[in-house]
Amino acid sequence: MAAAVNSRGCAGALLASARRELRFLRRNPADLVLVTVFPLAMLAALAWLLSAAVIRDLPIAYVDQDGGTLGRALARRLDASPGLRVAAQPRDLAEAWSLVRSLQVYAVVYLPANAARDLQRLGSGTVFSYYNASYLTAGQGASRDIAAAVGAFNLQVLQEEIALRSGPGALRRPPVTVQSAILFNSARSFEYFLLGLLFPAVLHLVACLAMAGSLGREIRDGTQAAWLAQSGAPGCAVAGKLLPYFLLFAGYGLLGTGYLIVLHGSIGAVQFAMLLLAQLALYAACAAIATLLVGLTRDMGKALSFVGLYVGTAMAFSGATFPVVDAPLFTRVWNTLLPLTAYVKLQAQQLTMGAPALVSLPALGTLLLFVLVPALIGLRAYLRAADAAAAAA
Repeated sequence: MAAAVNSRGCAGALLASARRELRFLRRNPADLVLVTVFPLAMLAALAWLLSAAVIRDLPIAYVDQDGGTLGRALARRLDASPGLRVAAQPRDLAEAWSLVRSLQVYAVVYLPANAARDLQRLGSGTVFSYYNASYLTAGQGASRDIAAAVGAFNLQVLQEEIALRSGPGALRRPPVTVQSAILFNSARSFEYFLLGLLFPAVLHLVACLAMAGSLGREIRDGTQAAWLAQSGAPGCAVAGKLLPYFLLFAGYGLLGTGYLIVLHGSIGAVQFAMLLLAQLALYAACAAIATLLVGLTRDMGKALSFVGLYVGTAMAFSGATFPVVDAPLFTRVWNTLLPLTAYVKLQAQQLTMGAPALVSLPALGTLLLFVLVPALIGLRAYLRAADAAAAAA
C-alpha cells in the first residue's frame, strides 16, 4: 500500500513539475523559441547547407610549361573530371602560388618543360601536384581527383606509346592490378557523413544548455527549495522539470535520424529500434549531465559555462572526424568521457553499416552509464543545494 502511495506521489510530482515548466515556457516566448523554433531551424539550415552532398568542380590551377599536345591533353583530362575545374592556367608556379594564397584555387598541377620529350626519350615523365592542406577537405578532395585523372591519362599515354613502338599486339593487361571499393557511403557524400555527426552534436549541446538553464534558474531565482518542498517527491520533481526538454529533443533527434534514413534508403526494424534506444539514452544523458553540473556548481552561469566546455567539444573529440587511436592521453580520456562518442559509434554501426544489434550493445551500455552515474551523483548534489538554501532561509 505504501509503495502504491509513493508511486502515485512520484507520478503526481513528476507531472506537476512538467506542467509547471510548460507554464514557464508559455509565459516566456524567448525561452520557448530557443527550445522549439531554434533547434528545428538549425536542423533545416544544416540540411540545406550540405544538400550538395558531393564536392564538384573544385577550382585548380594548371601550369603547363611543356606547351605541347601532351600538356593540352592533360588539361582536357583534368577539366573533364567531375570533381575538378581548371579555373586558371598561370604562366609559372609563382603566379599559381598567388592564386592559392588568395583562395582562388585549392590545388596546383604542374607539368614541367620538356615533359613530352622525356616521355619519348626516357619512357617516363613527371607531373607535380600540390594541394592546400589548410583547407584539408577541399585540398584532399582535389588531390584525390587529380591523382585519378592523371592515372587514367597515364594509362592512355602508356597504351598509345606501346602501340606505336611495338604494335597493338604488344598491349596486355598488367600482371598486378589494384581494385579498390568504398565500403559504406560509397558515393562519398559529405551530406550523409557530416549530417550524421552534426545533427546529434548540435542537438545534444542545445538540450544540455536548456536543461541546465532550467535547473539553474531555480537556484538563481531562489525558488528551488520551495518548489522541491511543495512537490513532496523532490527527485521526481527534478525529473518532471526536465521531462519536456527530454521529449522535445528526443523528437528532434528522431526527426534528424529519419532524414538520414531517407538519405540512406532504408534500414531494418532492429537497426531502427537500436537507433531509437540510443536517441533516448543520449538525451537522458543530457538531463543527467545537466543535473550533475548544476548540482555541483550551484550556479546557473557556471553550469552553462561547463556545459559549453564539456559538451561543446564533443564533436571534435568524438573520433568521428579525426581518429584518436594514437592521440595523446588527454584526448583519448576526453573521448571516453563523452556520451556523443558512444552514440556516434552506435549510429555508424546501425545506420551506415547495418551491423547486428549485438555489436552495438557495448555502445548502448556506455550511454546508459552516462545516464545512471551522473544522475545519481547530480541529483544528490542538487537536492543538497536545495537543503542548504532552505537552511539558510
